[in-house]
Amino acid sequence: MICREQYESREKQFLSPFACLSSTTRGRQREEVPCPIRTSFQVDRDRIIYSSGFRRLKHKTQVFLSPSGDHYRTRLTHTLEVAEIARTIARGLTLNEDLAEAIALGHDLGHTPFGHSGETALQEVFSPAFCHNEQSLRMVDVLDNNANGLNLTYEVRDGILKHSKGFGNIIPKYPHETACTIEGQVVRIADIMAYLNHDLDDAIRSRVICMDQVPRMCLDVLGRTHSERANIMIKDLIYSSTVSCTTISLSLSEPIIEAMYLLRQFLYDNVYRSYPVHREFLKAKRLLIELYNYFLNNENELITQFGRLEIRNPEYLHQSKDRIVCDFIASMTDRYALTLYSQVFYPTPLV
Repeated sequence: MICREQYESREKQFLSPFACLSSTTRGRQREEVPCPIRTSFQVDRDRIIYSSGFRRLKHKTQVFLSPSGDHYRTRLTHTLEVAEIARTIARGLTLNEDLAEAIALGHDLGHTPFGHSGETALQEVFSPAFCHNEQSLRMVDVLDNNANGLNLTYEVRDGILKHSKGFGNIIPKYPHETACTIEGQVVRIADIMAYLNHDLDDAIRSRVICMDQVPRMCLDVLGRTHSERANIMIKDLIYSSTVSCTTISLSLSEPIIEAMYLLRQFLYDNVYRSYPVHREFLKAKRLLIELYNYFLNNENELITQFGRLEIRNPEYLHQSKDRIVCDFIASMTDRYALTLYSQVFYPTPLV
C-alpha cells in the first residue's frame, strides 16, 4: 500500500463520520494522476502555498493601508491566523484538518489591494457583483499558474467561494451560503474569529481606539487579550456544536455569539468607518479607479504591465478587456499599485 492510501485508510478509522475524507473527494475539474504520497487535500494546500497569488498576500492590506509598523497584520498574516484557528477547530471536532487548512489558505487569494476599498472600487467601475470570494475562486481556477489554474478539488473550491459573510450571519442560515463540507463551514467562522480578534488588536496598537472604548461585555465575555479571545471563541464553538444522526451542527453559545456581534458592530463604527481609516480608504479607492480607467483606455500599456503577473496562457487574452483589467487591478499588491500610479500619473523630471 502506497503512502497516500495508508493515510486515507487512517482517515476512515479516525475522523468523524461527518468529516470529508480525502478518498471521497468529488474530484478536480481536470482529471490527473493522484500523488502517491499526499492526499488530494494535501496537494491542494501545497499548490496554494506555492502559488504566486499566495506570495502577494504579504503586501496586501488587512485594515491599515501599507502600514509602516512591523507588527500590523497583512492579508497574509490574517490568512495564516485563519488557517491556525480552522485547524484547531477541525482537530477538536475530528474533522479533516488538511481540507480546513487548504480552504483557509486559499480563501483570500482574490482579495484586492488596499483591502475592501479595492473591492468597492471594482464594484463601481467593473461590476456591482464583484466580490473578493468569487475573485479568490477565479484565482485558483483561472489566473494562477500562468493562467492555467491550480486545478483544486471541488471541496476546497466550494469552501473558498462560500467563506465570505460580509456583515451577514456569523453562522449562515441559508443553503446557498453554506459550504458543502463541515470543514468549509468551520473556515467561515474561523475567518470572523480571526479578524475580530486581530483587527481589535491592531486598532488599539494604532491608537485609533483605546481599550477603555471597547464594550465591557466584549471584554468580560471574550477576554482582554488576543490569546484569551482566541481560546474562548475556539473552545466555545467546539463545545457548543452538536452531533446528530446525520451531521455536525456548528453553533456558539448565546453569550459568545452576542459578544462577537457586538464587537463586530463596534469595529465597524469605531475602526473601519473611523475618520483616519476611512480617509485612506477613499484615497485608495480613487487611486485604483484611476488606474482601472487608464489601463482600460491604454491597451499597449496594459499588455506591457500585464506581463509582470506571469500570465502566459494565450487563451486568457481572449477575454474581454474590462475583465482583464479587473483581474490586473485585483491582483496588485498595495506597494505595486502605489508605484504604478506614480509611474503613470506623476511627471518624471528630465535629467
